[in-house]
Amino acid sequence: MLPAHTSPLVLVGAGHAHLVMMRMWLQQGWQPPTGTLLISAGAQAWYSGMMPGLIAGRFALEDCAINLQPLCQRLGITLVQALVTALNTGEKHLTLDDGARVNYQLLSINSGSRPMGPDLCDGSVTVLPAKPFPEFIRHWQHWRHQPPVRLMVLGGGAAAFELALALKQQFPDSELSLACSGVLLHNHGQHLRTRAQHWLRMAGIQIYQHSRVDRIADKQVYAGHQRLQSIDALVLATGASALPWYAQSGLMCDDQGFIMVDSHLRSRDARVFAAGDAASSTGSVRSGVFSVRHGPTLAHNLRATLQAQALMPYQPQKNALALLATGDGGALMSYGTLAIGSRLSAPLLGRWKDYLDLSFMKRHRIVS
Repeated sequence: MLPAHTSPLVLVGAGHAHLVMMRMWLQQGWQPPTGTLLISAGAQAWYSGMMPGLIAGRFALEDCAINLQPLCQRLGITLVQALVTALNTGEKHLTLDDGARVNYQLLSINSGSRPMGPDLCDGSVTVLPAKPFPEFIRHWQHWRHQPPVRLMVLGGGAAAFELALALKQQFPDSELSLACSGVLLHNHGQHLRTRAQHWLRMAGIQIYQHSRVDRIADKQVYAGHQRLQSIDALVLATGASALPWYAQSGLMCDDQGFIMVDSHLRSRDARVFAAGDAASSTGSVRSGVFSVRHGPTLAHNLRATLQAQALMPYQPQKNALALLATGDGGALMSYGTLAIGSRLSAPLLGRWKDYLDLSFMKRHRIVS
């Protein structure tokens, strides 16, 4: 049952930025004001960095999820399991999927994005978005017992690369391919792109670059007038697509519908902050790494806003470490122009990635 009064602070989404922020508040011994809400689609937050390892069979479900209730309880935050369907910034209220209305004084949005799919699909194949994770996991568990014979991963980023190798590791007898509209891993250097393509080909995965899939008919995949191949299932690991209610809220958004924020992660409306995939700023990149790094800035600025203190600017790093899982416990590494990922180094890099991922989970888990 939602409180009828106005909440002093509402957190929408249990993304990486909000998890880091809440953990920092706990470490600082600070509690948000009474009546603070966290609105999340589920009772758990899934860590995207470990999902390829889960798909490849290296992690169990419980390894990849953080129970939100213990963390909320320690901070005096009320957990509301629901989806936001609308935001009215003029009247300062949210509408939930059950029709309930939530009034707020200060709002923080870290509710992520959705993958983009083909423009036209006749329903002849199973189309499975990589997000939201709970939905993907349900289908993946079914596939474990009855894997698709011909499977395509659509996308050109790190998630598509990792998922393709993880799925091939789990379903070695399936015919697997990857298609992207441009160059694979275009946000990374040429050295990493070359190594990544080598790993995919060594795994027997067909690569279609510069192939914008726009139509699926009778199990045939088309990129413009070119027919690529026949498939039974399509996994969407494409670029981020904004949730519709962002642009419908009246907030200033970019041309893709993501919420424009300043250097403090604050929207044009001074009572609304946004982080992670939901946020857009000049030169921003959408990834779990950058969402995590939004956490400390958000932790300071929400607290500062509530206490009428000075805000802190978010200072993105010029280069970010990227560790891309290869499905077999190994990883490729990228940092700036540096790329490492030979057959000898990949297992060591994989163990490093596991250490970093498991450390993140350990830091953010709270025992009931």
